[in-house]
Amino acid sequence: MDTPAGEAWRCLRCANFVPGPPKASGPADRAPEVPRGRLLRDRVIMRLLAVERLIRALVLILVAAGIFQLRTSKTHAKEAFDNELPLIRPLADQLGWNVDESKLIKTIDDTFALSSTTLTWLALAVLAYAVLQLIEAIGLWLVKRWGEYFAVVATSLFLPLEIFELSEKVTVLRLILLLVNIAAVVWLIWSKRLFGARGGGRKYHEEHGAESLLTVERAAVLESRATSTETAAAERTD
Repeated sequence: MDTPAGEAWRCLRCANFVPGPPKASGPADRAPEVPRGRLLRDRVIMRLLAVERLIRALVLILVAAGIFQLRTSKTHAKEAFDNELPLIRPLADQLGWNVDESKLIKTIDDTFALSSTTLTWLALAVLAYAVLQLIEAIGLWLVKRWGEYFAVVATSLFLPLEIFELSEKVTVLRLILLLVNIAAVVWLIWSKRLFGARGGGRKYHEEHGAESLLTVERAAVLESRATSTETAAAERTD
């Protein structure tokens, strides 16, 4: 439509008129998907999941780096650990923490007993898991169909391990991570119609295509109404 500022076109996202030429043009059925309403909410959720996966990946990379560092300076680290452990005993006694029976201390001590080869493989395994998390984060952030499938498969594969860890010891962090992963898998399968759920990929693409086309049609209707209103107002003025 024409405005005092010049030609203006309606934004498909906010439905407001923006002065200047359109950024793109073409048939309505080929219009790009403009996330609004539920689609926009889904995109926000997917990007929140992507951020969570990215944080996990960064933590795992730091853990892998620590294991590699331990492999190269295991003797020095063992000596430092043995020297520092007696210093924390008085504080541990005050807190009611039995250092001699602590699983954390035992795990650290057992780690020092691992060979350099075992530590290398352990670090590589942690690093591989970090790469999986990073791929998930990228796919979810870009809202790609392959990213949705990858996230569901990769997350589901590690659910039994998380359940096993939780069965050994229940912690708030483990419980939260498990619930987040289960919720993410269920939500992705249901909302994104993965693995044939709710009509599968065909319905998924139809839904998104219709939503994109409807957005264009709504904008066209609003523009037509605005033009009609302006014309009627001009006629009344005349």
